Amino acid sequence: MAYKVLFLCTANSARSILFASTLSHLGGTRFDAHSAGSQPAGVVNPHALAELHRRGIATEGVRSKSWDEYTADGAPTFDLVVTVCDSAANESCPVFFGGFVKAHWGLPDPAGTAGDAAAVAAAFRITEDVVSARLARLLTLPLESMDREALQHELSVIAVELPARQLLEQAA
Repeated sequence: MAYKVLFLCTANSARSILFASTLSHLGGTRFDAHSAGSQPAGVVNPHALAELHRRGIATEGVRSKSWDEYTADGAPTFDLVVTVCDSAANESCPVFFGGFVKAHWGLPDPAGTAGDAAAVAAAFRITEDVVSARLARLLTLPLESMDREALQHELSVIAVELPARQLLEQAA
């Protein structure tokens, strides 16, 4: 049975889309990845789609949607919910309730990058580098045999060892 993961942010237009699409690509049938937002933009950022396409990651069916879709009767239940908003930028992260393991893997929003097209593309490329690195580490974990505490610890370690803001600043 696939391990169900939900990535949450506010707008569900870039970061959570990158995470869910990349996990679906890298994790294959081992994972069932979803994304949603507390205040969805209603459209996926075209730069996020361009970066996914550049890496050969499928985007068919990807859309910006509300987390309300996952609170209705018959909605899937999740094993893991990961928030990806950037608390360093004073973004408020959505709170989603349930009996799943929770993690916070904050990232600065590449959609907020000022500058020319090259600067924006670089921000999305670097963000996807962080997304891919974190997910590559997730893929190495024996999720099916880990207890909640061990998984929670490992997810925190991933966030600490692959700090987004420092990686993004180094690349700038």
